[in-house]
Amino acid sequence: MSPAAFSDKTLRIAGIDEVGRGCIVGPVFAAAVILDPDKPITGLTDSKKLSEKRREALAEQIKANALAWAVGRAETSEIDRINILQATMLAMQRAFSQLSVQPDYIKVDGNRLPPIACAGEAVVQGDALVAEISAASILAKVSRDQEMQVLERLYPGYGFALHKGYPTRLHIEALQRLGVTPQHRTSFAPVKKALA
Repeated sequence: MSPAAFSDKTLRIAGIDEVGRGCIVGPVFAAAVILDPDKPITGLTDSKKLSEKRREALAEQIKANALAWAVGRAETSEIDRINILQATMLAMQRAFSQLSVQPDYIKVDGNRLPPIACAGEAVVQGDALVAEISAASILAKVSRDQEMQVLERLYPGYGFALHKGYPTRLHIEALQRLGVTPQHRTSFAPVKKALA
């Protein structure tokens, strides 16, 4: 597991990433992070490669040491109204707009840039390659997992804390048994099927 590389120290770079596109319940989350080159954080990599405990520890370090960080979200109703891709872009815009420090450049995980008024580039597998994007992926994942803990308490029996909203067999069976919650994305096929 190679640690993500720190970018050019003269530019203020905001890494941006999202979590929850493939889920069938709850908001999609995005985070934007500008790291402080004088306070490097070791162990940054793609959030999916880290244990939950390690992610949470790194999230605390990021919040304490970054020059700026912010988390944005797009709600289930927005996802169903404008589609998941547009909602993801919206969550990224919201995270970027909340940064307390204006970056010179953005690096976004994936193959497209959200409509943000800042120079930047999309980096495929950026969450494993660029430290700023890794940090954003960690904050977005921890935030979304916390949201799933809230849904677990609101809607017991669905297993949200376990599958985090992904369409696992456990989740699909719970949908069929318990029905669709107001937090389920009705534009997604497994939810449509459960409603039919």
